[in-house]
Amino acid sequence: MVGSRPSLPSWLTAATTRVDFEGNVSSMSSSSSSSSVSDMNLGFGERAFSAAGAAAFSAVLVNPLDIAKTRLQAQAAGVPYHYQGPCHMACFYTNTMLPDLRSTTSSARAVLGSEPPVCPSDCSRYTGTLDVLYKVIRQEGFTRLWRGTNASLVLAVPTVGIYLPCYDIFRNSMEEFTTQNAPNLTPYVPLVAGSVSRSLACVSCYPVELARTRMQAFKEAQIGVKPPGVWKTLLEVINPLKSTNLLQNLQNYRVLWTGLGAQLARDVPFSAICWSTLEPIRRRILGLVGDEASAPCILGTNFSAGFVAGILAAAATCPLDVARTRRQIEKDPVRALKMRTRETLVEIWRDGGMRGLFTGIGPRIARAGPSVGIVVSFYEVVKYALHQRYLTQ
Repeated sequence: MVGSRPSLPSWLTAATTRVDFEGNVSSMSSSSSSSSVSDMNLGFGERAFSAAGAAAFSAVLVNPLDIAKTRLQAQAAGVPYHYQGPCHMACFYTNTMLPDLRSTTSSARAVLGSEPPVCPSDCSRYTGTLDVLYKVIRQEGFTRLWRGTNASLVLAVPTVGIYLPCYDIFRNSMEEFTTQNAPNLTPYVPLVAGSVSRSLACVSCYPVELARTRMQAFKEAQIGVKPPGVWKTLLEVINPLKSTNLLQNLQNYRVLWTGLGAQLARDVPFSAICWSTLEPIRRRILGLVGDEASAPCILGTNFSAGFVAGILAAAATCPLDVARTRRQIEKDPVRALKMRTRETLVEIWRDGGMRGLFTGIGPRIARAGPSVGIVVSFYEVVKYALHQRYLTQ
């Protein structure tokens, strides 16, 4: 029954009717006065401002989980994580339990303090998310959990600043068109809008994404040396291919987009799954509240919907994320340019089977759920605040 369904808040969407995923058409007319301002009245700059703040907050908060996911996937790809220097992992106890790993003479020297103990192989191998976080803190320092955060911020602000506003604009325009001309297609609008907007954001900011993955995956070989930043990391990618031929150099810059296909293959389905899951959950909850929704209600609704959608999308696209990481950390630029996503997936399957395809799924879903929830809820709350400001004017 159309009349039994409550209306959505006027700030959420400008469409006058909608079709849910069960195929039911419901009214979305606002109960507020004709002077109320809809979501479409917010400009691109205001949307970008809302999205940038959400992206910055989320990038800082979940970066340790991103480190854990990338390290696990890089280790599965063969990246060694040998620790150079004195061991702080209580390895003497391990050595007494596993005497074959160390000679009696070495153990005696370690006890007397004349020689720093050397870690067994377990100290240089990650076994899970918590193990990565623990060993990074003990071996590299607590602050290294935020290695690549500057790249994440440089990446997140423009990426999400393009992604969410474009999604809103595409969604509103397509919903308005399909509602009037093809109501049966309206449920698929979030899927299409999310895919297109994510593709635009991904292509625009991909080199920084490449730098971030490399910064998180590789440890600095020399202790006490400051690891390279975003710019230096990108220069290290380009330098092996430099030549005296200007045209050749321009072609070699393609290496900065190494793995873009894998990135799109991961992000486009992620966005499609995420938004097609998030929108029905969010609309159903907000439809019960209508225009009486408060900021805490908006925050809780969007965080819950984003959390569920983020987990489902992250789990479904994990194999593509593993393939993307493997392509981005390839240090041979010639091989990197020749790698293809399908071949990489086959290689991962051959090396590790199903477990290999889902390497790092734990930290990935632990990161994606809160990240999507934070970004979407923060974004919508700021939009809600801007909408309320317009109403008072």
